[in-house]
Amino acid sequence: MKRDFGRRPLRLDRIFATGPLYFVTFCTHERQRFLAKDAVHTAFVLFAKRGDEFNVAVGRYVIMPDHVHLFVRGGHDFRLGPWIGALKQTLAKAARLYRAKGQIWEEGFFDHVLRSNESYSQKWTYVRENPARAGLVKSAKDWAYQGEIVYIDRA
Repeated sequence: MKRDFGRRPLRLDRIFATGPLYFVTFCTHERQRFLAKDAVHTAFVLFAKRGDEFNVAVGRYVIMPDHVHLFVRGGHDFRLGPWIGALKQTLAKAARLYRAKGQIWEEGFFDHVLRSNESYSQKWTYVRENPARAGLVKSAKDWAYQGEIVYIDRA
């Protein structure tokens, strides 16, 4: 039985006038622990601050030893996949792994479009507490590898 669902769903650019806000997570291959380093953090911040080159804004982020969480909003022509690929390359170079043999990153990434202020707040609270939950610091505020590049208003 063929089902007819009517017209095609609206494209995101018609739904999100300012572009969607993504919550993104990506991980190292086999959870290798090479990300929580000053050089990687510096490279992340410098890359994120070049957002205008990609028509993207990076908001809050936490860099864990084996994965990264971040919030990002792009313009209507922004493509998340290629941008994450370029970010992964930048971080691998900063960690001096760009010539490493074998896989550095898990393939792909997880992304979720946030649809409300409450969701943004809840996700940020969860992400911000990651270092403390992992026993890396006593308090989340003590984790050196986190921050906010630009303020992103969910509204």
